[in-house]
Amino acid sequence: MSSPTTALPSLTPPRQDRAGRRARLPFSTPRIAVVGLLALVVLTPLLLILYQSFLSGAFFLPGAHATTASFAFIFEDPDFYTAARNSILIAIGMAAISLPLGSALAFLMVRTDMPGRRWLEPLLLVPVFISPVVLAFGYVVAMGPVGFISAWARQLLGDVPWNIYSLLSIAIVAGLTHVPHVYLYASSALRNLGSDVEEAARISGANPLKVALHVSVPLVAPALLYAGVLIFFLGFEIFGLPLVLGDPEGHLVLTTYLYKLASKLGTPAYHLMAAVAVCIIAVTLPLVLLQRALLKHANRYASIKGKAARQRPLMLGRWRFVAIGVVFTWLLFTVLIPLAGVTLRAFVSSWGEGVHILEVLTLDNFRAVFDDGTMVRAILNSILIGTVGGGLAVACYAAVGLAAHRKSDGLVRMIDYLVMTPRAVPGLLAGLAIFWVFLFVPFLNPARSTLISIWVAYTVVWLAYGMRLIQSALLQVSPELEEAARLTGASARRVITDVTLPLIRNGLLASWLLVFMIFEREYSTGVYLLSPGTEVIGSVLVSLMGAGAVELVAALSLINIVLVGAGLAIALRFGVKLHD
Repeated sequence: MSSPTTALPSLTPPRQDRAGRRARLPFSTPRIAVVGLLALVVLTPLLLILYQSFLSGAFFLPGAHATTASFAFIFEDPDFYTAARNSILIAIGMAAISLPLGSALAFLMVRTDMPGRRWLEPLLLVPVFISPVVLAFGYVVAMGPVGFISAWARQLLGDVPWNIYSLLSIAIVAGLTHVPHVYLYASSALRNLGSDVEEAARISGANPLKVALHVSVPLVAPALLYAGVLIFFLGFEIFGLPLVLGDPEGHLVLTTYLYKLASKLGTPAYHLMAAVAVCIIAVTLPLVLLQRALLKHANRYASIKGKAARQRPLMLGRWRFVAIGVVFTWLLFTVLIPLAGVTLRAFVSSWGEGVHILEVLTLDNFRAVFDDGTMVRAILNSILIGTVGGGLAVACYAAVGLAAHRKSDGLVRMIDYLVMTPRAVPGLLAGLAIFWVFLFVPFLNPARSTLISIWVAYTVVWLAYGMRLIQSALLQVSPELEEAARLTGASARRVITDVTLPLIRNGLLASWLLVFMIFEREYSTGVYLLSPGTEVIGSVLVSLMGAGAVELVAALSLINIVLVGAGLAIALRFGVKLHD
């Protein structure tokens, strides 16, 4: 899914507990119910996609029959191969850009004495929480043909030396905005290393660059390999960036090819869309399984740390200014430029060559947003989905996490793979599949045009991320406390309600705040669920973008940024850690 940083740690605990006994507990009815419901929610949309791909038409039409014609159609379509090639190129470009940059930022922030690390880290993670549609729009406004940076370049150089609508630009922007994903894994690994080996390298005369390249980065190679597979996988599911930056010049990727199949044939071709979805899943599912396999080896670096994991920051000396320059250059091109573009465009009535900003400043764009009932409803729905929906999602994630907590049996392994499965489905496809489920199941059909369908889609799409948050909170609970409760005769339910849940309440609060921000920035999942009454900011932005309503897009994008920023500020105020 469109997931910011969502490697799922194994839900399977060590084979033996502290007393040396194998932790085998009998299946219980509540655990079976949780796993059964999880399997139903996760597998039903996927099976429906597979079923639809082998039909001659929409599954709800009486004349639809089994056939492979859908696959024959797309395999004969040159646009499909163009989209597949572009997706591969973008995925490779993303990995080539984000891996070295993310590793470098992690080394500087975790292992050196670079000043300002504490307040810089939240800024480094901003792209994780800002919608890719918003970032892409910001790049267009700033560096597009009539962007304000393009205007300055034209004045200085006589021409604009870049084309924001090229395939290369999409790969560069995607690579820059996915640097935080690599940073999170690399920094987490580096925090678990002692600094003895690095200090030895410095004493022998190596400068900070050599220490990073020849000591620190090789030590966390398993984590970087995992991150590389993640980035390559995400390259096949990006939708917002290629939709905004690729559409003007016809650069298709697999997700935008699927999105445009309806306009290609004039009517919604569900069978063709399902066939494309199956092709995408056939690529992404093996990558997810590879991630799962690599995860088992991602902690190898832990075996070579010092006895006390002693860490001393490396003194950068004269390299300090180079380090600050690297960090601020990345922040400039990845955060400041697109956000400045969105902000500027939201407060002007028009923009282009020869326009003086003081003559076009206005608040009319925001007035237009708040005068439009649909957009006001989208804002309120987004807040509702983030607050109430986020809280309910965290409750669901906690129920699944508790079903696997300190247990090692077949149910836990089943949960492990069920939680991992939605990652193989891009948000756009997940939203489409859940739309079909609500359309297909009679008793769910009335809820199709309500926020319930949006909430279900968001909760499933971000299942792996939510489970990572809950599992991190559960791992903070000492097993001795729960064991003591059991020795006094408390039932499993009493242990959970009286010991485990109270001890992880701060973790649940942190999870809710982070899920709030993720739900606020989500956009692709709601595209096919958009209907009167279920509008959310993300899906409305995609719709407005297609209609060319630039002023409304800018104002609504800035409102979305403010909502996410408020969530981030509250999270930091409560001491929520944005990394492991």
